[in-house]
Amino acid sequence: MKKVLIIGTLDTKGPEHLFIKEAIENEGLKTIVMDIGVKGHPAFMPDITNSTVAAAGGSDISCLIEHDDRGYAIDIMMQGATKIVTDLYNNSIIGGIISLGGSAGTTIATAAMRLLPVGFPKVMVSTVTSGDIRHYVGYKDIVMIHSVTDISGINIISSQIFNNAAMAVSGMMKAHKKHHESKPIVAATMFGVTTPCVTTARQLLELQGYEVLVFHANGSGGIAMERLIETGIINGVLDVTTTELCDEIIGGTCSAGPNRLEMAGRMGIPQVVSLGALDMVNFGPLHTVPAQFVSRKLYKHNASSTLMRTNERECVELGKVISHKLNCSQGLTSLYIPLRGLSLIDVFNKPFYGRKEDEALFWSIRKHIDKNNVQVIELDTDINHESFALTIAKKLISLIKIHHAMRLKSS
Repeated sequence: MKKVLIIGTLDTKGPEHLFIKEAIENEGLKTIVMDIGVKGHPAFMPDITNSTVAAAGGSDISCLIEHDDRGYAIDIMMQGATKIVTDLYNNSIIGGIISLGGSAGTTIATAAMRLLPVGFPKVMVSTVTSGDIRHYVGYKDIVMIHSVTDISGINIISSQIFNNAAMAVSGMMKAHKKHHESKPIVAATMFGVTTPCVTTARQLLELQGYEVLVFHANGSGGIAMERLIETGIINGVLDVTTTELCDEIIGGTCSAGPNRLEMAGRMGIPQVVSLGALDMVNFGPLHTVPAQFVSRKLYKHNASSTLMRTNERECVELGKVISHKLNCSQGLTSLYIPLRGLSLIDVFNKPFYGRKEDEALFWSIRKHIDKNNVQVIELDTDINHESFALTIAKKLISLIKIHHAMRLKSS
C-alpha cells in the first residue's frame, strides 16, 4: 500500500507532526516524514532529513543555518521538497500528503502539493487559512484546514483539529480510486448568467459519450481550465463564457490573467468559443466598486457581488483582444456570436440590455478576426437559447471528430 507523506518543520513543530503521524498509523496506514525545518534539531527522526531536502534544493543545511536568511532558506527547502515529492509520486511511493504549518511551512508544503494531480489527497492545516489562500491553493484541490490556535503544542483545540486532519487524509487515501473510464474530455466555461446554455450543451455532449468538465469563470476557474488543457488531457474546449477577459482588461475581481483564451489554441485543441458574459465586469459588494466606476451602470447580483455593464469602448477592446488571441490558434477554432444577447441580463427588458455595446463588440471582432484561421458564425438568438447551445455543442463534436481523423491520417 502507498504511504502518506507528512511534511513539516520538525524543529519547531515536531510534537504536532508526531501526533499526526501516530493518528494516521493508528488507521492502519504507513507514513513517510520529511523534515523541512532549518532552525535546529528535529524533535524525532524523520525518514527524509532536512539535509536531504536542502541538498535537493541545491544547498547545504549547515550553510542555510549559518546564513540565517529566512527567505532564502524557504526558497531552497521549497525547491528541494518539490523535487522529492515529485520523485515519490512518480515512483508510486505516496498516495496522500499532509502538513501543518504557519506561513513558511504552508508556503513550502503547498508548493509541493500543487505539483500533484487533481484527486490526489492533499491536506494542509495552517494558521493562514482564515485569510486569502488563493496563492497557496492555486488551481489544485488542496484541503485547507484552519488551525484556529497557533500550531504550538497539543491542547484541547489543536488535538481535535489535528486528529480531524489526520482522519481526513486517511479517509481520502483509503477511498481514493483512479478514474479509468476512457471518455473523451471536454472543458467548458460557465457563469450564473450563462448556465442555461452550458447546461444544455453539456447534456448533449454527455449523451454523445463525452465527459464534460465545467469551470466557473470566476478567475481561478479559467486558470484551472487553461492549466488542465496544458496537461494534454482535454480533447475539446467549449469556451462559452469568456467574461474573465473583461475583468483582466478593465480591472474587475474575476481576472484569469493575461493568458486566458490562449492554451487551447497553443496546444492545437479543437475549440468552440463564444462571448458569454462580456456584458459585465465583476466587483465585490457595492461599496467596494472603484470610485472611477460608481457612476456607471451597476447591478447588484447578490450581497457580495456587483456587476458593471461594459461600455462601447471596452467592448471594442474586448473584440480586438479576443480576435488576436484566436488568430494565433494552432487548431480548429470556431467563434459563435449570439446577436441577441450575451447573458441572461443582456436581453430585451433586462438590466444590461445594450444593443450599442454589443454591436461595438461584434464590429470589433468582424474587423480584427482572421477568417482564414477562425470560423465565425453569427446566430440570431441570445446565448442562452436552446438552439444556440445545441448548435455549439454539435459544432464542437464535429471539430473533435475532424481533429481525431486528421491525427490518425498523419500517424
